[in-house]
Amino acid sequence: MTSDGSKPAPSNLTIRLLTAAVGVPAILSLLYVAPPWGFYILVITCVSIGCWELLTMTHPGDRVARVFGLALCQLASLVVYFRVHDAHALLALLVGVPAVALLFTLFRLGDMSTAAIRAFGMAFAPVFVAAPLTLLAVMQRDFGKAGPGLAVMSFMFAWFADTGGYFGGRFFGKHKLYEAVSPKKTVEGAIGGLVGAVIGALMASLGYLRQLPLAHTIPLALFAGALGAAGDLGESLIKRSMGVKDSGAIVPGHGGILDRADALIFTSVAVYAYAAIFL
Repeated sequence: MTSDGSKPAPSNLTIRLLTAAVGVPAILSLLYVAPPWGFYILVITCVSIGCWELLTMTHPGDRVARVFGLALCQLASLVVYFRVHDAHALLALLVGVPAVALLFTLFRLGDMSTAAIRAFGMAFAPVFVAAPLTLLAVMQRDFGKAGPGLAVMSFMFAWFADTGGYFGGRFFGKHKLYEAVSPKKTVEGAIGGLVGAVIGALMASLGYLRQLPLAHTIPLALFAGALGAAGDLGESLIKRSMGVKDSGAIVPGHGGILDRADALIFTSVAVYAYAAIFL
């Protein structure tokens, strides 16, 4: 009890653990038990929320533009999921989305001082958020028995690195990593994040993905973990430049979908690239 007789608020770590206790079994059930489209429904839902969060930062007060940008993100996700092996479709997506975003901004000009950031934000969201996260569903569907495990490994690289970074920074953090972008992140936290990613690699190779040797998964973990840390900093850069603390508040203890998926955006690309080359 606190001094005024009320119960103390649960700590952020407690909220995170409770959220994980609910979310992780649900994700695993969709990956291993449900048909592939079940997991994709979760993915495109998260894509939609994450893109909306990003568009809310770049298009404050313009709901029409956010809805249009959201439609572009959902279209990008559908193209990646259903036509991932069609180079022509992917090239059309890569070229078409920026062009459409710029034309839409010309049509709906608004404040000239923010026109560029609005055009770039609308073009960026489908490529930065929608396409990478959709690769999680593509991996689950396209790589046979290893598919669900590859998606799990992507999650573990991101979330174990986040956990390792949290404890590394909390107990050992002394040297700032990139203070101008993220004042709380430290070099020691970044090292702890890489250790967390390697633990994820060990669990994969020795557990649910035994067909992948440690000689592959550990370097992949270091590479993906470093990319994930960069993704975390990248999202911090966007939020800091837009004057936003959290991208949203939908995930208890974590903020928004983007706050939770910033590293996953990069680890999913790294794991998919590995699987496409070696599996």
